[in-house]
Order: sequence, then structure tokens, then C-alpha cells
Amino acid sequence: MEHITRTKVSDLLQSKDFGKEVLIKGWVRTRRGNKQVSFIAVNDGSVIHNIQVVAEVEKFNEELLRQVTTGSCIAVNGILVESPAQGQPVEIQAKEIALYGTADPETYPLQKKGHSLEFLREIAHLRPRTNTFGAILRIRHAMAFGIHKYFNDHGFYYLHTPVITGSDAEGAGALFRVSTLDAQNPPLKEDGTIDYSQDFFGKETKLTVSGQLEAELGALALSQVYTFSPTFRAENSNTPRHLAEFWMIEPEMAFCDINDNMDLAEDMLKFLMIYALEKCHEDLLFLQKMYDNELIERLEFVINNKFVRATYTEAVEILMKSGQSFEFPVNWGIDLQAEHEKYLVEKHFKKPVILTDYPKEIKAFYMKQNDDGKTVRAMDVLFPKIGEVIGGSQREENYKRLLQRTQEMHMPEKDIWWYLETRKFGTAPHSGFGLGFERLILFVTGMANIRDVIPFPRTPKNAEF
Repeated sequence: MEHITRTKVSDLLQSKDFGKEVLIKGWVRTRRGNKQVSFIAVNDGSVIHNIQVVAEVEKFNEELLRQVTTGSCIAVNGILVESPAQGQPVEIQAKEIALYGTADPETYPLQKKGHSLEFLREIAHLRPRTNTFGAILRIRHAMAFGIHKYFNDHGFYYLHTPVITGSDAEGAGALFRVSTLDAQNPPLKEDGTIDYSQDFFGKETKLTVSGQLEAELGALALSQVYTFSPTFRAENSNTPRHLAEFWMIEPEMAFCDINDNMDLAEDMLKFLMIYALEKCHEDLLFLQKMYDNELIERLEFVINNKFVRATYTEAVEILMKSGQSFEFPVNWGIDLQAEHEKYLVEKHFKKPVILTDYPKEIKAFYMKQNDDGKTVRAMDVLFPKIGEVIGGSQREENYKRLLQRTQEMHMPEKDIWWYLETRKFGTAPHSGFGLGFERLILFVTGMANIRDVIPFPRTPKNAEF
């Protein structure tokens, strides 16, 4: 059997090469039949669809066929033929079957269909074998590849920023500490605090929440860079929208203002929606049928509409005059909630929205201040269903203003002296944004819980797999 090259199921389902001897390898989804013939549905992860293997019982060892059960792994050598059954273009008339691995029907957790997403999170080591998670993981791959393609084609350089950092980019706290000190008996200073000078890096270090600050350094040399890496936040948030480990895409561009930033965000998101529809159409059709009957329509909504651009102040006025009863009351100065964002997109503008010029008090220290002294050149891109998908800004390139803002926010200068110094040596206008990869995948797949769009979710009290 091994002398024939394995062909992927995705390729065979497109093939018209009937009568050819082929070899497939994959996992059994179902086996049915009678005393004369067995019909075995095999999937190898290359496509949402299975290929049917037809095995005449008398030609095979009875004990072998008995062990070909749901979840088992097999190799099949046979002849590709046109299928007489509806709904499948081809099937394989089996000549040889080899059993790689059995799956006990009494204990295999995916023996039956219709498991809840909550149950599947408890068996994250096996859930990629389901149709739902096979589709999600293929879409996740396509979106990651599409992001790299987009930035490469637009002249950006992929910059690898550190996961371990001595600074808090957002000034938001709640970071995971990285240390080699004895957790039971750490060295202490005279005042009783931990002496991090004896730690591996000689200072307190954390897992990063963003690669943005380092990406800015790259942009101020290479003009256009982007990061795509894992980031971490130690918030005790058990919600469908939060993860402790997540992936961020962060482009940074020298010589670009807030308008250039908005143009890039809109163009990139439209490219990704088109890419998803082209590369993942069958997976999207499956997810639309099973989970979200408006999924493809929503992707096309992003593609076909020019994004509305409005200021935060205009948005607050719209919300206050809307007559809607929001769970979180609206007034100027609040951080808009998902319900507010969705109202603006779905009910008022009925288009994707980019909001700008937020109050400086609710935004990060590095955002460029407007002349009004109250707002900064921030931008948030809002989508239907999920609300904010991108957050960004024009960065403050003025050394004195940036220093003043860090002091106002009580940020230790010793931790970000290098970031401030870029404003002293050849400073330049620059802008960038952050795209939460899992938020993007939520939108593209139509799933409701962020734990279902990452292979192995890290959440409070959950790091099992």
C-alpha cells in the first residue's frame, strides 16, 4: 500500500480521474452498511466534506472491519469511481484497508453527533476532529496567511517583538509576571518587597500585552512594519469576549497620520473578508448553516459598504438622542460599550463605522493629543455583531507632550526611557493600530464565544491542554 502517494481528500473530491488507484489516510467519521458492504466516511482535515469508502465485506478480514469505528484512523487503497449516490461526486472502491489506530466505541467522546460547544471545550485535545472546529481552524489559518500576504504585498516588514517585557504598553496593569525566583522564598529588600535585581533579567519582567511600543521603534527605521504575535493579559474575566492569551496584529507606519491609518484599516479588513469568501467558502457555508444564518451576508456587508467616519462626540450625541434604553447610560467621557457600538453600526449608520477623537482620559498615554486639550487622535473600527474590531491612533511624536502625559498617568519613566528617546532623535509623525486576531475570527466564523476560535483557550482556572 505504501508505494502509492497519499492524496488528500480535498483533491479527490475535485478529481475526475475515475478508474485511478488512489491512497487516502484519515479518521473514520461513520461506518454503516450490512453483511455484504460497508460504507466508511473518512475525513483527513483537508476539507469539511468526507469521502466515502465502499468496502465489500467478503474481501476483508472480519476482525479488521469490526475495528473500523468512529474515531479510528485508517489508510485505504482503492479505485476512485463516480458515486451513484446524491450529494457526493466520487467514492473509493476499497482494495486494501490498514488500521493505524483504534477508537473504543465505549469511551471515544465523539462517538455521537450533536455535542455542545461547552462540552467540546472540555475535550480541546479532540475537538479539532469535529466538523465545526475543523472549519474554524482552516479559516483561522487562511486569515493568518491572508494577513501576512496583505502586509507583504503592501511593503510592510514583519517585525518580531519580544514576548517578555519590562514595560506595560497600555498602562493597564494585570500582566503575568515572568520570574525564576523561588516562589516560596523570594529574596527581599529591607522594606520587605521582592528584590528583582536578583532575578534572571535583573529587574521585574512580565508577559507582554502588546508589541506596539517596540513596533514603533521598527517603524521609525523601516517606515512600515507589523507584528503578529501572542499577547497576554491577566484579567480575571470569565466572559465570552476575553482570553488570557490571544494574538494581536499591530502595524506601525512612519509618515502617516490618523487618516492614513483609517484608510489602511478599512482596506485591510475588506481584503480579509474577500480572502475568506474566496478561500474558505465551503467552511463558511457549513458554519452559516449550523450557527449563524447571516454570516456570509455580514462579510459582504463589510466588503460592499464604505466605512462611516465620525467623531466620538458625534457618536455620543447620536446615542443620547436615540431614545434607546441602554444598560450602560451614555454621557460624554464614558468608554463606549458593545451595546453602544452595535447600535451605531446596525441601527443608526447601517455601515461599518470608524470613530475618532476620543477623550484622552479613557485612552492610552501614547496617543497624539488634539489642540482642544480634551481629545486624542484615536480610532476604533466598529463592526456589526462584535463591536470594536480594531483600535489605533496617531502616536504622539512630540517629546515634551509625551513626557507630560506619562507623568500625568504616573508611568515610571525608567521603564520606557527608550520609547521616549525616539522622540528626541529624529522623531516623525507616525500611526498604527491593533487588530485582535480572535475578535476577527469571531466575526469571520460567526461563533459567539472567543474560546471557540482559538485551538487551546487560556482563561481563568483553565490551562489544561
